Amino acid sequence: MKKTFLEYDKPIITSMVLADNPQRTKDLMDKSLSLGAEAIGMQVEKLLPEYQNEAIYRELFSYTDKPVYATSYRSNSNAGKTDEEIADVLIEFAKCGATLCDVMGDIFDKQPGEFTEDKTAVKKQMELIDKIHKMGAEVIMSSHVRKFISAEEVLKIALNHQERGADISKIVTGAETMEEQIENLRIVNLLKENLKIPFLYLSGGKCNILRRIGADIGCCMYLGVAERDEFSAPEQPLLENITAIRYNMQ
Repeated sequence: MKKTFLEYDKPIITSMVLADNPQRTKDLMDKSLSLGAEAIGMQVEKLLPEYQNEAIYRELFSYTDKPVYATSYRSNSNAGKTDEEIADVLIEFAKCGATLCDVMGDIFDKQPGEFTEDKTAVKKQMELIDKIHKMGAEVIMSSHVRKFISAEEVLKIALNHQERGADISKIVTGAETMEEQIENLRIVNLLKENLKIPFLYLSGGKCNILRRIGADIGCCMYLGVAERDEFSAPEQPLLENITAIRYNMQ
């Protein structure tokens, strides 16, 4: 069966696996699957430099028969790398069997909020996405804005992700008040009405209910973690809570 993030009966429960070595990565994958994860998200930049190579990528991406979502953000072991080098890593992920590769919305032109409109950078992004597609992988384009922005701004970013060839649009904003949280919930419906591709719309800040119920109102997946440790993102809910939410919401 082909691994994919684009064909599903209900939003996919994806466990984000963050570790600095392959064995810990595998242990978290095992625990995630036992807790109901339907896909694995791997933040590969967390691996120590000695583990960032083709052999390890192939080993980890093939460890499960579930779809694998791989990131290579500018942090951790990628600190100091150019965006061109990060792009080469994404191509290598696709070559080594990653199902879904995360292309930052500002790759080749770093910007606050991870979204660029620079024409040269956009052209290079589209070329990168095309290369990843030709290797058989899917693309999620991500913009981590990390603050509240208007519905018009969110929709503009998402439509640009779509136009650049992404298969999934990922936008992370914020909400510090109930008014902002309610607006973010409305934005989910706006994205449903205007996008032709799946999307993942998340929110940080004090009001982050989107991370728990977003997939029940339009987002294509849940993101969670198997357990809390020094690497896990505190804003991401535990898998056991996500599975309970999905069960009760349905």
